[in-house]
Amino acid sequence: MLPPPRLSAIKWLTLFAALAAFCTKSVYAASQPDADQKGPVFLNEPINRIDFSNSTGAEIECKASGNPMPEIIWIRSDGTAVGDVPGLRQISSDGKLVFPPFRAEDYRQEVHAQVYACLARNQFGTIISRDVHVRAVVPQSYTVNVMDEAVLRGNSAILKCHIPSFVADFISVACWVEDEEREIFTTNDGIGHFESDGKYLVLPSGELHIREVGPEDGYKSYQCRTKHRLTGETRLSATKGRLVITEPVGSVSPKILNIHDKFLLMQIKLGDSFSMQCPGQAYPVPIVRWYKFIEGTTRKQAVILNERVKQVSGTLIIKDAVVEDSGKYLCVVNNSVGGESVETVLTVTAPLSAKIDPPTQTVDFGRPAVFTCQFSGNPIKTISWLKDGKAIGHSDQVLRIESVKKEDKGMYQCFVRNDQESAEASAELKLGGRFDPPVIRQAFQEETMEPGPSVFLKCVAGGNPTPEISWELDGKKIANIDRYQVGQYVTVNGDVVSYLNITSVHANDGGLYKCIAKSKVGVAEHSAKLNVYGLPYIRQMEKKAIVAGETLIVTCPVAGYPIDSIVWERDNRALPINRKQKVFPNGTLIIENVERNSDQATYTCVAKNAEGYSARGSLEVQVMVLPQITPFSYDDIINTGDSIDLLCQIQKGDRPIKINWSFERAAGDARYDQLQPIMRTNRISIKSSVLSIPRATPAHTGIYTCMASNAAGSTTYSTNLTVNVPPRWILEPTDKAFAQGSDAKVECKADGFPKPQVTWKKAVGDSPGEYKDLKKNDNIRVEEGTLHIDNIQKTNEGYYLCEAINGIGSGLSAVIMISVQAPPEFTEKLRNQTARRGEPAVLQCEAKGEKPIGILWNMNNVRLDPKNDNRYTIREEILSTGVMSSLSIKRTERSDSALFTCLATNAFGSDDASINMIIQEVPEMPYALKVLDKSGRSVQLSWAQPYDGNSPLIRYIIEFKRSRASWDEVDRVMVPGDTTEAQVQKLSPATTYNIRIVAENAIGTSQTSEAVTIITAEEAPSGKPQNIKVDPVNQTTLRVTWKPPARSEWNGEILGYYVGYKLSNTNSSYVFETVNFLTEEGKEHSLELNNLRVYTQYSVVIQAFNKIGAGPLSDEEKQFTAEGTPSQPPSDTSCTTLTSQTIRVSWVSPPLESANGVIKTYKVVYAPSDEWYDDTKRHYKKTASSDTVLHGLKKFTNYTIQVLATTAGGDGVRSAPIHCQTEPDVPEAPTDVKALVKGQAAILVSWRPPAQPNGIIQQYTVYSKVEGAEGEPKSQKIPHYQMSYEATELEKNKPYEFWVTASTNIGEGQPSKSIIAMPSDQVPAKIASFDDTFTATFKEDAKMPCLAVGSPQPDITWKIKGVEFTGNDRMRVLPDGSLLIKSVNRQDAGEYSCHAENSIAKDSITHKLIVLAPPQSPQVSLSATTTDSLTVKVKPHEGDTAPLHGYTLHYKPEFGEWETAEVSVDAQKFTIENLLCGSRYQVYATGFNNIGAGEASDILNTRTKGYKPKLPEKQRFIEVSSNSVSLHFKAWKDGGCPMSHFVVENKKRDQTEWNQISNNVKPDNNYVVLDLEPATWYNLRITAHNSAGFTVAEYDFATLTVTGGTIAPLEDGHGAGNLNTRIHLPAWMPEWLDLNFMVPLIATVIVVAVGILVVCVALSRRRVDDLRGGQKDVYYDVVYNQTMGPGATLDKRRPDIRDELGYIAPPNRKLPPVPGSNYNTCDRIKRARGIRSNHSTWDPRRTNLYEELKAPPVPLHGNHYGPEDVQCHYRHPGMEDEICPYATFHLLGFREEMDPTKAMNFQTFPHQNGHPAGPGHAGTMGPPGHPGHVHSRSGSQSMPRANRYARKNSQGGQSSIYTPAPEYDDPANCAEEDQYRRYTRVNSQGGSLYSGPGPEYDDPANCAPEEDQYGSQYGGPYGTPYEHYGSRGSMGRRSVGSARNPGNGSPEPPPPPPRNHDMSNSSFNDSKESNEISEAECDRDHGPRGNYGAALKRSPLQKDQRTTEEMRKLIERNEAGPKQLQQQSGAGFTAYDTMAV
Repeated sequence: MLPPPRLSAIKWLTLFAALAAFCTKSVYAASQPDADQKGPVFLNEPINRIDFSNSTGAEIECKASGNPMPEIIWIRSDGTAVGDVPGLRQISSDGKLVFPPFRAEDYRQEVHAQVYACLARNQFGTIISRDVHVRAVVPQSYTVNVMDEAVLRGNSAILKCHIPSFVADFISVACWVEDEEREIFTTNDGIGHFESDGKYLVLPSGELHIREVGPEDGYKSYQCRTKHRLTGETRLSATKGRLVITEPVGSVSPKILNIHDKFLLMQIKLGDSFSMQCPGQAYPVPIVRWYKFIEGTTRKQAVILNERVKQVSGTLIIKDAVVEDSGKYLCVVNNSVGGESVETVLTVTAPLSAKIDPPTQTVDFGRPAVFTCQFSGNPIKTISWLKDGKAIGHSDQVLRIESVKKEDKGMYQCFVRNDQESAEASAELKLGGRFDPPVIRQAFQEETMEPGPSVFLKCVAGGNPTPEISWELDGKKIANIDRYQVGQYVTVNGDVVSYLNITSVHANDGGLYKCIAKSKVGVAEHSAKLNVYGLPYIRQMEKKAIVAGETLIVTCPVAGYPIDSIVWERDNRALPINRKQKVFPNGTLIIENVERNSDQATYTCVAKNAEGYSARGSLEVQVMVLPQITPFSYDDIINTGDSIDLLCQIQKGDRPIKINWSFERAAGDARYDQLQPIMRTNRISIKSSVLSIPRATPAHTGIYTCMASNAAGSTTYSTNLTVNVPPRWILEPTDKAFAQGSDAKVECKADGFPKPQVTWKKAVGDSPGEYKDLKKNDNIRVEEGTLHIDNIQKTNEGYYLCEAINGIGSGLSAVIMISVQAPPEFTEKLRNQTARRGEPAVLQCEAKGEKPIGILWNMNNVRLDPKNDNRYTIREEILSTGVMSSLSIKRTERSDSALFTCLATNAFGSDDASINMIIQEVPEMPYALKVLDKSGRSVQLSWAQPYDGNSPLIRYIIEFKRSRASWDEVDRVMVPGDTTEAQVQKLSPATTYNIRIVAENAIGTSQTSEAVTIITAEEAPSGKPQNIKVDPVNQTTLRVTWKPPARSEWNGEILGYYVGYKLSNTNSSYVFETVNFLTEEGKEHSLELNNLRVYTQYSVVIQAFNKIGAGPLSDEEKQFTAEGTPSQPPSDTSCTTLTSQTIRVSWVSPPLESANGVIKTYKVVYAPSDEWYDDTKRHYKKTASSDTVLHGLKKFTNYTIQVLATTAGGDGVRSAPIHCQTEPDVPEAPTDVKALVKGQAAILVSWRPPAQPNGIIQQYTVYSKVEGAEGEPKSQKIPHYQMSYEATELEKNKPYEFWVTASTNIGEGQPSKSIIAMPSDQVPAKIASFDDTFTATFKEDAKMPCLAVGSPQPDITWKIKGVEFTGNDRMRVLPDGSLLIKSVNRQDAGEYSCHAENSIAKDSITHKLIVLAPPQSPQVSLSATTTDSLTVKVKPHEGDTAPLHGYTLHYKPEFGEWETAEVSVDAQKFTIENLLCGSRYQVYATGFNNIGAGEASDILNTRTKGYKPKLPEKQRFIEVSSNSVSLHFKAWKDGGCPMSHFVVENKKRDQTEWNQISNNVKPDNNYVVLDLEPATWYNLRITAHNSAGFTVAEYDFATLTVTGGTIAPLEDGHGAGNLNTRIHLPAWMPEWLDLNFMVPLIATVIVVAVGILVVCVALSRRRVDDLRGGQKDVYYDVVYNQTMGPGATLDKRRPDIRDELGYIAPPNRKLPPVPGSNYNTCDRIKRARGIRSNHSTWDPRRTNLYEELKAPPVPLHGNHYGPEDVQCHYRHPGMEDEICPYATFHLLGFREEMDPTKAMNFQTFPHQNGHPAGPGHAGTMGPPGHPGHVHSRSGSQSMPRANRYARKNSQGGQSSIYTPAPEYDDPANCAEEDQYRRYTRVNSQGGSLYSGPGPEYDDPANCAPEEDQYGSQYGGPYGTPYEHYGSRGSMGRRSVGSARNPGNGSPEPPPPPPRNHDMSNSSFNDSKESNEISEAECDRDHGPRGNYGAALKRSPLQKDQRTTEEMRKLIERNEAGPKQLQQQSGAGFTAYDTMAV
């Protein structure tokens, strides 16, 4: 062991090295620049609540900035740090708190349901984030329920979705479901959603609000569907809620059913929507009013309803809540009986936010610092402050630190909280300058030792400034004495090292040692005990002086070790002896609130050790009292010169007391700093002193303080003295002169106390004496005594007074003169002066200002010198105020209309004034006279305004005359001069007029303008038809007769009449029919209106029309149709159960207006509810009264009942079904009984339930007795669900008799038959179950019993439909022998037999299984169409046996969403209304029953009536004048769909570019195209738009000459206006070379030649292929054949011809454009104008390009359509624009995708529709031996894309069946796509599938002619479209009329108002169709629409799934193709498929 000196040295060296290293580090740290150093600030603070699912986990991010970068630590709410929990909680390296996904069983509440906070800290401070409530959610089993709600009829009901509380925070109501079908949703606006009938409303809180509850609502069930906001899971409520509707008995006052609902508390978030309910019910239905209490009062006011606040029944709904909505609401419910109220206290919570101002502040040491917490949000519950993450116990908004110390620097936070959330803000407090408080860097530790050795204690401290270190032992300072040595030194880095060395330590040296480092900026200390073994010893304690009221804290200075106890005594009594005293085991004594009388004494400290040795020490405590000063003040007003005495008197305190006075001058009185105020003090007694001021001056103003001090300390008291001083000048104002226009400033300053008020006034008049206050305005103001006059003018000149007054003395005042030196000024800067041309004029300018003034003249800014023009003379006249200058003009000219300027100048400036000289004369003549619009009796003119002669035009005079009259016979129209348009009226129709115009002003009139010539137009008739009569013909027909209007009111030739009719007393529009005019004089017109409603009043109007338009409507004539059947059912139908077999039914007659006649009888239709949908099971009863009793009903059966009324017209509408249940009765006997031996003492008795239980079976009773025995039998009661009973303890070989009865709650039923059995040892195999029929629901499980007995145990086997059963995944035999079938399907129906066999016997039973399934797909067919409706028929599937309750009809427009409608099962037809005119629609239907919804039908593709606009005749449309053309748009036909607008374009005939005149011309107006050149040929292009499309028409016309004549027509032989004109040929060319003839001829020759070539190539390839043999034939399955002429035939006997070939446009390819055509390729392919059904090429000689569909196709020339003689030589009405059967055409659009070696033509196939097809007629080419089985295709067809369409065997034969894809392509597809939709299916039984016209579905994008109609139906045995999507027959109905009818000479009438329009009667003018779709749209790929599951439904497939290369391989593949399909067919039929190439 080293000696002590060496040990000390080693210690010193070690400490020095450590200190050096520490200092080096500290120096480096301190040397870093701190200019940008700052404490932590949150960049990304976590939110208040984090909810997450255990399957997703969560990450909580926390980011903070600072310099240095802060450390991120996560803590709990109690401040403890958070660590990693493996797999459950992790803290990532970037500071995120991560909760990984976890299993539900790993949930830990302390981890997943915890309040966390993010702590950020660096060396400058610490901040903590807001509270973060983390909540993990694990899947929990929960159910949502809807309870029944009781409600009085007529009241509103509220159904609640009851969600368990443990998941309520995460579950919200998504919607409500009514009767498992109708869904009721809420909306985005939060208010909820009203259904269309206004019945239902989903409240924001999720409740379902049902208005005006009626009896029918009691039959409905309601479920809520909820959604989990974390997992997205939706769930339907487990229970269905119903409304228990109570019929009120008498009047009922409002009642609140639940007392807790009378006082409600609500809390919602800002911006949310919410509802407040008022759940009161009453009868009569009460009125509900809502009030809100005015805050802080008991007064209330009605709630104001608006868009945001709404009331629905009794519920108040508020959208987008604001904080102002908070408060107490009162709902008052009243009716005629009484009232009730509900109070609701609402709190709207707003998000909390906080901010501290300032965010950073730097404060010098000792100065105050203030932080203000600014916060927002609602409610605010608490405010708290933290410093560096620790609470400081401050809860005010403002935090003030009076004197900043070193320890105050750091981060401060303000927290605001409420019950839901918290918010925080942080701010940093920095110390100014370089101050670092002392800090102990290294110190000694507690030590225990034996006496003797030396002790070395060391402390190292740092700080700025350098601290001093002192040492204490038990609170007493240690000096260098004896054995104690203290030393210290400063290190190189500024730290102080101090040490205490105690040599030869004694036991008395023990105690608490402390080192204290102190500087002016702070203190740091460290203490530790030194324990030295020895006896107790107490060091001497000095006398302790303490001030009264303070707390005495003293620790007993004990030495020695160990010490067992330390106690304090006073007067030998151990302390404490009162509540103020506290003694601690370490020897500390505390006495609170020390008082002299009770606490001044001597206290003794006693220390003992365990051996009993003790030591004592005494402490004398002296209590001192501070001086207390009596408050004093001086309340009198002190003026200068007053004398003042202040008395300072001491109330109490220890003597001696010292009294001193101090004075602090008032702040801001620096002017008195040099003055020494005179004052003196006088000590008048030992307790008082007086301060005297002999003469007060301003220097005496200040604070006077008296300070009294004694040994206990000092106290002060201060008072403030203020000396008033009269005003005196600081700056006295003097006279001033300012230049005019400058900003003047005059200072006037004075001081005094109180501070004087300085005011300015101005003298009245030109001399001083009387003054008035200055008026405040924009340019005069007084600021701090200074007068400011901005832009000073002469008017501001005068005497001004400045006054300074403060109430002391009379004040000060000064008068000054302010003068203004003015430059010249013109009072009038600009004026107008007029003069007539040629007359003299004088111009004058007067300038005011300081003279002399010189004036010069300018004309239009050019100096005017009279010497240069003797017309001008200048004179000047000197005036008292200035100078007047005059400019004279001898004779004015037009050039004198100019701006004359006079410029005045003097020594102070210049000014100018202007005179606008206006020379007036008569105006020039108007020009550019044009016709804007004209009609039969008026013309609208416009012209350009001429030069007005500098005099406003007073008026224009329009002169007009007939063309043959002279200008002396003119009529005039006066027009105001401020317009350039006017209308000339009262003209005569169809008359030529000359029009000119004259302008007039005050001077005179102008010359006349050039005349224009116009011709007025015809007009529509102005008279009404006469003698109108309406008579009924039958129930649905009215006959209308009338006569024409008066001849004078025709306004032209009447062409016909529009007869309109509608239901009377309705607002609906009239439906119009058109009737042609009868030319016979005086003959009466008539029309029969058919298909009207029965016994209904109709209103009829008639209007005449000519080629211009329709005349006025006649007066309404009303008439009824003949009597019909009632249209409404009996009302208030009700039923009452009388007995178990009788029900009373009552009703009220239908309303009289709906009876449609006289009601004779009523029919009651009734049937058991479960048989209601079977019409054969319904019963009927007739009665004439309004009630009846139904007898002979089934017992305990629910009946459905309807009532209808009957008139002479037949049965009326049935009432809504009502339901009643017959009463229960005793049951019938069990159907069958078995008794089977189970052993020598047991028999198993089994039975079947009664056929008619007549109620709910409660139990069965089994009776038994020994056969033949007397007495009562034994009985055993069996539960109702048990169907067997084992009788035991029987005697062997004794026969027993058994029978069974069933019981309901009415009683016991009849006994079953008796059966006898005898117990035996031999137990043969027997089956206790019975043969039975089981009914199972589709997709549910079924179980069929087979309970067997036998010994040995029998083997049980099952047979299904006679086939041995083997178990599988879906069917298995249960241990009890039962057969379980899971998820039953239709195929499971049939017989099931169970066999039991043992060695003794065998037995079997047979069950029959009936499967209840949803309906199969129904058949939908189109019945009728109108412009806005479709009528369809729905029929059930032919082979469907499932019950059918109704249909759901689905329909959608071409560009729209699906909509649905319900159709009853007995509805013959259903009309879908409110559809778009002329638009395509898809329709399909599904059936439903109590099992569910069935399969979807085929989609019916159709369209509403209506067409694109139709062309008018040119003569009716165009009216030409010399420089304009008038367009009569009423001449256009709307095609049945109202016009929307027109686009007008024109060009000269020899130009190529079109000029757009207007793109939005309204259809009801005439339009005038202006600015045309006379006698010029023009082209006019009109584009007409309606909802069905648009039509483009071109016209050519020539304008008239200036004189109104016409020019010669062109030499092309065609009249003006033809849409298509011939090309003019030179004279030397023959006529037959006309291109109109040659182009079709050449095209025909080329097509024939190419066709022959292709046929040759095909035949040659076939011969080559024949050599190959094998399956290569598949490669040539598709043959391209040619048939061009009418006589050409197609050889169908070819064995290798399988199918036709179609075309698909390659992806992203454009079809080549046709030169000179305005059509795209889609139009060319669809329109196929060069291809007709009976012409191989276009025949230019044909005039009728279209034919109307009149009848089925008729063969020509007697040709027979046999198997061997099929020709393209027949005419098929309606198919004129189809591709000719058997014609070959080149396909445009093939590019590199096709192998050039492959044939590139395709063959069409014959039409099948309308022709009988015998067994030999195949339609298409069939294989040998199968001539009668064909793949029939219709119309022009092409190949579909891969996997797009397949076919279905219509008879379910052996052909391969392919389910069609759910393909409904985008309606913007092109014509080629349309051809893909024209397929039929293979008929496996031979023959053509269709015998009539098929449904046509053309391309929705209008590639096809819009005249194409789709109203025709499938003929033959199939009346509806098949499932084949978009399949179409061989042709579609095309009602388009002829293109042009030369024989029709009469003009067609204009379109009437919207009416039923038969397009078959309309003619069709040529038009140039527009580009209906772009070529890009043709090739665009469109995704599928529709999604159907199940076997026969469509499954989504993507279009174009195969590329060209894939299709090529598919064709070449040996395995696939017709041959393989033929092998699969079994019966030799070929299943055709179609491939895209």
